[in-house]
Amino acid sequence: MKNYVFFLLASLSFASFAQDENHLYCSKRDRFSNHQLKSASLSVAQIAESERYNVHFYALDVKMNHQNTALEGTVEIHATANEYLDSALFELFQSFTINQITVNGIPSAYSRVLSAIKVKVNATAGASFVLKIDYIGTPPTAQSNPLGGAGMTNDFSPSWGNQVTWSLSEPFSAYEWWPCKQSLSDKADSCSVKITVPNACKAGSNGILENVVPLGNGTTRYEWKHRHPIDYYLISVAVAKYVEYNVYANPAGSTGPVLIQNFIYDNPQTLPYFQADIDETAAFLELYADLFGPYPFQDEKYGHCMAPISGGMEHQTMTTQGFFEKKLTTHELCHQWWGDNVTCASWADIWLNEGFASYGEYLMLENLYAGQQVQHMNDVHTSVMGSPDGSVYVLDSLNEGRIFDGRLSYDKGSGIIHTLRYLYNDDVLFFQGLTEFQSTFKDTSATGAQFRDFMANYAGIDLTPFFDQWYYGEGYPTYSARWNNVGSDLLLELTHTSSMPSVTPTFTNPIDVRFTRLGQTDTTIRFNISSNLDQYLVPNVGTINNLTLIDPSNWVINQIGTKVHDVNFFLSTDELPNDVLSMQPNPFDGAVTIVIPSTTKVDQLLVFDASGRKVMSKNVTGSCTVDTQQLPSNQSYIFVLTNQGRIIHSSTLVK
Repeated sequence: MKNYVFFLLASLSFASFAQDENHLYCSKRDRFSNHQLKSASLSVAQIAESERYNVHFYALDVKMNHQNTALEGTVEIHATANEYLDSALFELFQSFTINQITVNGIPSAYSRVLSAIKVKVNATAGASFVLKIDYIGTPPTAQSNPLGGAGMTNDFSPSWGNQVTWSLSEPFSAYEWWPCKQSLSDKADSCSVKITVPNACKAGSNGILENVVPLGNGTTRYEWKHRHPIDYYLISVAVAKYVEYNVYANPAGSTGPVLIQNFIYDNPQTLPYFQADIDETAAFLELYADLFGPYPFQDEKYGHCMAPISGGMEHQTMTTQGFFEKKLTTHELCHQWWGDNVTCASWADIWLNEGFASYGEYLMLENLYAGQQVQHMNDVHTSVMGSPDGSVYVLDSLNEGRIFDGRLSYDKGSGIIHTLRYLYNDDVLFFQGLTEFQSTFKDTSATGAQFRDFMANYAGIDLTPFFDQWYYGEGYPTYSARWNNVGSDLLLELTHTSSMPSVTPTFTNPIDVRFTRLGQTDTTIRFNISSNLDQYLVPNVGTINNLTLIDPSNWVINQIGTKVHDVNFFLSTDELPNDVLSMQPNPFDGAVTIVIPSTTKVDQLLVFDASGRKVMSKNVTGSCTVDTQQLPSNQSYIFVLTNQGRIIHSSTLVK
């Protein structure tokens, strides 16, 4: 990591923070585990079996209604064998009746153990095959499947009086309504979703609505096609009495306007109530295209299907959303980059989805509602510090409550992205890095460690300590400061304690400190932290009146302890063994030889007399001899070695 101390003039602005009454968010449920694949329904051996083939295309053709969750239909799984494959394993909840399974159009034998189904395919390595499953039944509820039960839901909107059936498959519930392979690392290249519903209803799904086909029997088939890679849990359906309302975005670099297609409750009061909020989606999409790169699905659409949930779910190209409010809408839209285009490689790395979507809320406020982002980040930090523990990385990746923990995966995840931006110290470079990451990992999945390494290489900085402390580690620091003027120089001592010292005792991210100066503008100085107690000597800052703020712009999750102006705080001496660092001779006469180990980084020597007056300063790059003939005799001096302002060593010498 590059070390630096620099001066920065900064100001804070504040604005009120309004929250929608429906403020609850999504009803979702390397180094420590090497992101091993896990399943809530399959054994390790069964997971290994399912990874013996790759899915290329899903074709769903289902009959549904808006009154209940009962469904019937067929699903095709187009796949390629990775090795000789005697049988292919996929999942479908045990409550469904399977009428027939064919392989390449020929009925095939299969076995079934609970939700795991194995079909004879006898495919050679590299051979393609098509499974077609004809099934009927009712998806489970939370009572019939306590480990999930959210895959398909029917409910009534108490606010708008609409009955809706909708899917929500994240993280483990896709198999509760359609046969599939639930593997984050195996995205299908594309999908087709055909939904037959009563004529009074509309049905929303992924991609482009290619056809609406009246069937003449009181039902209509909606035919959707999505031609981009997609993970299993992002394929969706929603059925209700909807009206369609469309707007368009014009993001920079797109080949044309991007359709924003909205299926809104047909209650005549719903659209007028939310219309202005829906219209604003265009500005949000244009903003994220500027920050993260082109909208990944600009050749198709973005959109919303309303359903009576207390937040939203980022189904690819068509979010399911309970209401419209700027932070909720931007959160789910941001997922189209962070979660959909690039997906977490395991649920342990959900930060890549939820941390970035949550930070998208901050970025929207910063860019479109200037000032409101200040209180937003204050609220985020307050939430994180509501408890002293917890890592962003998810150790128990089968625990839905932990995966979608609002304090850790969302708020702390958002907060540490903000700190990473601060570490970059260059917004242009930071957002270029995010854009390049999106381009490099487009249509695939990634771990937090892969993101760390990519962003570290992109900027040429070491992010390992930061991720060890803030992503894998736990807790947050509390900073205290002690300072004094040494002539026109500033002497500062920064200490910090950790809320979880047994896990993460030290946080080595830099920190800003703001001072007021006599007769001059306020100044903010960034200090590099290397330990729980660091001392700094900053030359020529003038007369400091007060240390007003630590982390004035709220870049880092932290609390503040004490801030003390100590007039008795002066340069202390810390004599180190000669084999570590030495200044000789002592007493000296004419010259002082400074021996600095090659592993110790030093950039400056400062010499002070007993009164605290600086009498010499010299740039130092290694061991050297300093001519001190101009210094008066019969006095003691403090020789101070610093690196970017941090005191490395100080010794009292006598002439």
